[in-house]
Amino acid sequence: MKRISLLILACVISTTAMAQNAVDVHSHNIFPFLREFLLRHGASEEETFPLPEWNESEHLKFMDEAGIQTSLLSMPAPHPCYGDIGECCGIVRRYNTECAILKSKYPGKFLFCASLPLPDVKAAVKEAVYALDTLGADGIKIATNTRGLYVGDAALDTLMEVLDRRGAVVVLHPHRPVPVNETIISVAPLAVYEYPAETTRAVVNMIIRNVPSRYGNIKFVIPHCGSFLPLALPRMKSVYGVMEAAGGVPAIDWDNNLKNFYYDLAGGLTPDVMDALLSVTTPLHLLYGSDYPYLPVGVLVGNMERLRSMLSRDRRVARYADDILWKNARRLFRTDKELTK
Repeated sequence: MKRISLLILACVISTTAMAQNAVDVHSHNIFPFLREFLLRHGASEEETFPLPEWNESEHLKFMDEAGIQTSLLSMPAPHPCYGDIGECCGIVRRYNTECAILKSKYPGKFLFCASLPLPDVKAAVKEAVYALDTLGADGIKIATNTRGLYVGDAALDTLMEVLDRRGAVVVLHPHRPVPVNETIISVAPLAVYEYPAETTRAVVNMIIRNVPSRYGNIKFVIPHCGSFLPLALPRMKSVYGVMEAAGGVPAIDWDNNLKNFYYDLAGGLTPDVMDALLSVTTPLHLLYGSDYPYLPVGVLVGNMERLRSMLSRDRRVARYADDILWKNARRLFRTDKELTK
């Protein structure tokens, strides 16, 4: 009886510890100047969802409640480019600089992914170099498309070369598709269907052009439980196998395209979704993500509790619970020397 009690206590302590160490790789911050900029351009609901309120103290409070030690910040949609690239460069530089200040102000609490002034590739390269080399950005956030320029497009190869040389982590995030059906999104907000479809579209575009294979030092984080990719990949392999045999398309390096993909668990993780993810990746490529502040704090805290419970009950991933909640992220972003040796 005493042994059973000790085992139960050990499990409780272990579960509590892994929660307090969590690293959130999918969270956003909306500085007041960014909100004002978007309001000035009439873009506060461009993504069919109101911009939530954000401030650092409330974010830190949420982290304490959810047992999150570190949050990776990235700029939310919409992308701040409305025809004036100089204006876009200014907003992006200010955002990246403010994030670097926040990271310095709260050591160990905030990391950040720099934003880039795409679709101007030359300006984006310049900002990426400055953000990574001078500001100490932990990664780069790239929208699935920026005003119609999709990730995977040949125009972005110059940027990918720069990121590859630095072994950068690229965090993808869906933005409003181009084009988009206005009738559909008037009743079904982008987050319902278009965002998962948009993410999948962008990743498929990268795979078709062998971008992850050609730039093998870049690690890509795919949001929202991989979106539709676990469903798309088997069909894609089947279709492309036939077309490749007929000489209709270039060869796809499947293994090297997929090996550097990581998947955040923000947005609707269920046992069925976990099954789908494990059909295309391993537990060592899964990362916790909250999507703060786009859902109420109570919902996000509940999501974390359900995730802990799911991880402890699933035999395939139970021994990887700490990896999924924090160790994988610390290895990926090289924030723990002991883990990255």
